[in-house]
Amino acid sequence: MSAEGGATLEQVVTALCEHESFVMVSHVKPDGDTLGAGLALGLGLKQLGKRVAYFQQDPVPRNLRFLPDAGAVRREFGTLPERTMFCFFDMSDVARAGPFLPPFDPARSLNVDHHLGNTRFAALNYILETEASTGTVVLRILQALGTAMTPQIAECILTTVMTDTGAFMHSNTTPDVLRTSARLMEAGADKERITREIFANKRFSAQRLMGEALARMRFDQEAGVVWTAVDAQMLAQCEADAEDTEDIVQQLRVIDGCKVAVLFKAVEPGEVRVSLRSNGEVNVQCVAAHLGGGGHFRAAGCTFEGALDGAVTAIAEALRAEGVAAKMPAVPV
Repeated sequence: MSAEGGATLEQVVTALCEHESFVMVSHVKPDGDTLGAGLALGLGLKQLGKRVAYFQQDPVPRNLRFLPDAGAVRREFGTLPERTMFCFFDMSDVARAGPFLPPFDPARSLNVDHHLGNTRFAALNYILETEASTGTVVLRILQALGTAMTPQIAECILTTVMTDTGAFMHSNTTPDVLRTSARLMEAGADKERITREIFANKRFSAQRLMGEALARMRFDQEAGVVWTAVDAQMLAQCEADAEDTEDIVQQLRVIDGCKVAVLFKAVEPGEVRVSLRSNGEVNVQCVAAHLGGGGHFRAAGCTFEGALDGAVTAIAEALRAEGVAAKMPAVPV
């Protein structure tokens, strides 16, 4: 199986078997899908006697440190073998790996993803856009490799599924996803631990930040657009950090009448990170693409170079280009 213009599963398996050294690469601001997918394939390749390292520019988030092999994730390595293969997960473009990505041979690269609009930047691109998560794409690879489904691998893959289905709440929770998840639990994945670590156990500072962000939210009811913003001063006041912003956009999306939810994160000088969510009527991947971003129909993001007011204006224009005429005054922060 392959997407149009992509590698077949057989080609991917052949390349993995031919190489002995690998680096699994997660994207910046990692989530459970990018990290869990890379850890799962890494654990499977270790079963086959391969040498595996894990690259991630940013530290492992607090809520993902429970994952097997998460403690082996690094930003810097020593000298890698000459024929090391780099495997990228859950990223539509190699730039998503960040500027600290070590030099690699493009001819020895694998891109595993399920995003719409993937640029197919690697020598081998295994992109299955109908999959619920990148982790379930990896599951197909592991099954073809014939590796054992250990509790550790199962837990990594179930983490990717639960992350990208919103704990089975999103529309991509198909009967097949539930059947796959049941098999992963039967193989030893601890669903309760995943639920606790990722969706519960929120820090007090994170909840304070949530309250501040919701107090500042704006809602154009006619257009169905809800938005708010977080800046560095708010983080400092709440004794929070960037990780504590992750749940805010979801809380915007659940508001009655919301078609599109937007969170502006102006926490780094000169840039604003934008997270978008849709209830299914608006393709926010197309909205993000107007600003060089990407993602999925219902969940996407982009980075705006400039000030918060400019980012709000740019998103309003991108929404208008997609048929959503939202009036979006700046958010008071």
